[in-house]
Amino acid sequence: MKKKIFLIAVLCLCMLGLAACSNTDPKTVDYNGYSYDALQANCVGTVQTLVSMTDEDKAYYIENGGEVVGNLVIKWDEAVEEYGAFVDFGEFEVTKSGKTLTAAQTCQMENRDMILTYVYTYHSMEVDDITIDGVYSVGEKMSTALMNTLMGISIVFFVLVLICLVICCFNIIPYLEKKKAAKATANAPAAEAVEEVAVVEEQADDGELIAVIAAAIAAAEGTSTDGFVVRSIRRR
Repeated sequence: MKKKIFLIAVLCLCMLGLAACSNTDPKTVDYNGYSYDALQANCVGTVQTLVSMTDEDKAYYIENGGEVVGNLVIKWDEAVEEYGAFVDFGEFEVTKSGKTLTAAQTCQMENRDMILTYVYTYHSMEVDDITIDGVYSVGEKMSTALMNTLMGISIVFFVLVLICLVICCFNIIPYLEKKKAAKATANAPAAEAVEEVAVVEEQADDGELIAVIAAAIAAAEGTSTDGFVVRSIRRR
């Protein structure tokens, strides 16, 4: 009985400890040697630097500032073009998740708020990445998700229709081949008949020519056509 009471007491203390940790003011927490104010000052200073950069400065950092800095300058220009010019600073939030620490500074722009986020490796506090994302409402996010879903469904439906058409073509091709073969077979007797008619006409023409030649020879010799026979005609 005493052991059960002791376990219950320990569990209650653990729960109270977790509740106390969850209610801890993030501004008083030590983030592996960095304070809340230091992390915020880093984000604010980055935004102020980006706002004050000239085109020559941006070109220099894109070329010589390293991958993270170069990408940040490019993302900032794209964000300004999409969300408008910088107006003021908004909320700041620090979040630790496993081995990653994120410091997110909200920036109020002319057309839409955006968030500049530093992503740190917690044990070394090295910067892994710096991201810039627009702040969208739940309705806008749902609308985007719905459009993406409809687009995906449309693509799948189009592919299925295309596959059905290809399968139908496999059934049509043999039918067309059979029809072509039948047509060729039907045209073959007609061609043979035309050839036979040509041979008969040629033979008829030769008979008439032979009669004319025989009559001419008989007239020249003063005899009748019964006295000789024309056996062949050689054309030149």
